[in-house]
Amino acid sequence: MNIQPLLDALGIQEDTARALADDLRTRIGELQARLREAEIHLEHLAITRKTVTALTDRLPAASPDLPEHPDYPHILAVFNEATRTLRARDVCEALDHELLPKNIEGTRAKLKRLVKLDILTEADTGSFTKKQ
Repeated sequence: MNIQPLLDALGIQEDTARALADDLRTRIGELQARLREAEIHLEHLAITRKTVTALTDRLPAASPDLPEHPDYPHILAVFNEATRTLRARDVCEALDHELLPKNIEGTRAKLKRLVKLDILTEADTGSFTKKQ
């Protein structure tokens, strides 16, 4: 009986299995490198969280009554320096906004909101002052 064809077939299967094993070893190496990178990134994120959490005690607390839009602190600063009642146009000028109707109306809406929040008062129609 000639077993050479059987040995040849086994050789082909061994070569295929060896190639697969080599490929898997390469992929495992790549995955281990990616895993190390991910673990380092997680470690950095944990350090960042710890730092941010430690710093929150040092940050000044934002006024809970003040809306979060960035214009509101600037509007209040304008009113803190004001010596008279202000109109929406005056506030726009102080904030260096273009004096376009949309900007004036947007500022007027913000001033009305501050009135509703009991931070400003509307002395006359359209004239605002800081509440004492």
